[in-house]
Amino acid sequence: MHTHTSHWESLVFAGIGGVVVEAMSAAFGTVEVVARGCSADAVCPDCGACSSRVHASYLRKLKDLPLGGQGVVILLKVRCFVCGTQRCRRRTFAEPFMQLTNPYARFTTRLNQALERIGLALAGRAGARLAAQLGLGAGRMTLLRRVVALPDAQFSTPRVLGVDDFATRKWHSYSTLITDAERHRPIDVLPGREAAPLTAWLKAHPGIAVACRDRAGAYAEGIALGAPGALQVADRYHLLQNLGQAVEKCVAAHRDCLRAVPKKPDSAAASNNRDAHAESTPAPLPAGRRAERMRAHHAVVHGLLSEGMGLRAIARHLGWGRHTVQRYARATRWLDMVTGRRTRTSRLDIHQPYLQRRINETDGRITIWRLRDELADRGHLVPCSSLRDWACNRLQWPAAPVPAAAAPSVRTVVGWITRHPDTLTEDEHQQLKSVLDACPELERTHQLVRGFSRMLTQRTSADLPDWINTASTSQLPGINGFARGLTSDLEAVTAGLTACTGARGASRAP
Repeated sequence: MHTHTSHWESLVFAGIGGVVVEAMSAAFGTVEVVARGCSADAVCPDCGACSSRVHASYLRKLKDLPLGGQGVVILLKVRCFVCGTQRCRRRTFAEPFMQLTNPYARFTTRLNQALERIGLALAGRAGARLAAQLGLGAGRMTLLRRVVALPDAQFSTPRVLGVDDFATRKWHSYSTLITDAERHRPIDVLPGREAAPLTAWLKAHPGIAVACRDRAGAYAEGIALGAPGALQVADRYHLLQNLGQAVEKCVAAHRDCLRAVPKKPDSAAASNNRDAHAESTPAPLPAGRRAERMRAHHAVVHGLLSEGMGLRAIARHLGWGRHTVQRYARATRWLDMVTGRRTRTSRLDIHQPYLQRRINETDGRITIWRLRDELADRGHLVPCSSLRDWACNRLQWPAAPVPAAAAPSVRTVVGWITRHPDTLTEDEHQQLKSVLDACPELERTHQLVRGFSRMLTQRTSADLPDWINTASTSQLPGINGFARGLTSDLEAVTAGLTACTGARGASRAP
């Protein structure tokens, strides 16, 4: 080790000065590097005086980046120097290794930086999984502590500001998020979602030219007071969201019209009905060489049983295994061997004719509980679970009725109306056409939604007054309220529908 000290120093401590490797060993997947400082003296952190008088030393253990797929641990010998200045309050101080690590840290600086990058990219659990794969061995809380310890990023006052609320606890507490709409970066978080905190923040950061917000009245008031010269722009995402809520109210008010538009039967129900019908229809007899062999073997075994031979004697006579003969003997029909169903005798078999007759008389509407009570009246008390399992396999039940066609739900119809036409399948197009043909009010709603969406995508704010007039006179629930809301916030909505503004838009408007 000592002969290749310079080699290990350049490999382990590349770019780090003042450290000398004394020894190095590898065992059990871990590389241990014994190092020490090479300076003859050190500077006191309080008075700045230089001292070469060593008081004591101790061993410091640092975890470093893996080397060759193995973990690296640095055993660093740290010297404690005596400060010779009489006026200095510090009598001893430890040898600093500022390039290698920080005071009291257990990781090297470069390992800390790697963990910071992982934590910023993947956060807790996902970052911990990646760190384990890379051999860094850091838990999720270690990564989160690294992220929390990072200093807050410095920002300049943005030209285009984004304001929106988010729930810290849904339906209970909310906060306001301020972002740089041009760089798409968060800037600050304000408590609550009232106008006062936003007004104070804007006054403390003058220079806002455009403020992109949702249509909340508190944010409009806060921007007007804090940045009166800024252009307020209604966020197109929230415009579409408000339009979807208005369409949902309109469709819910006309839910009776949806009942006249049947939807295709559910695939699972149709499959169950086909299975029930298939079970009620006699299956064709199996054919093939395997079926013929099973039939012959079954006849031979039962023929020998009728002559009084035992299972072991039949097995020796035929040269078969005893368990094979036993399976044929237990099968009352050769079909049970072919289909894999081994029908065993049951004490309920004597009631099969009566129970089948009761099922046929009631057209299958009789319940297992009722059959159990009738057997109890006849003097045969049977557990309900046993009767249910037996009846499902031994009795013939009528085919299940085809489920009635269900009308499309309100949420489904809202999705058809508000989604982009290119995202609808051919079947959804046909069902939407049936809904619109059955309800003229929903047809007008659909036309209004398409018109508003064209204004969003094409940035034609000049068409907004005509659209508001049409929507206001349509007498459609939800749509009327949405049009009145646009009128009360007309300037911001017009700015949001203008191509020259920096508002954030929707990627796929219908």
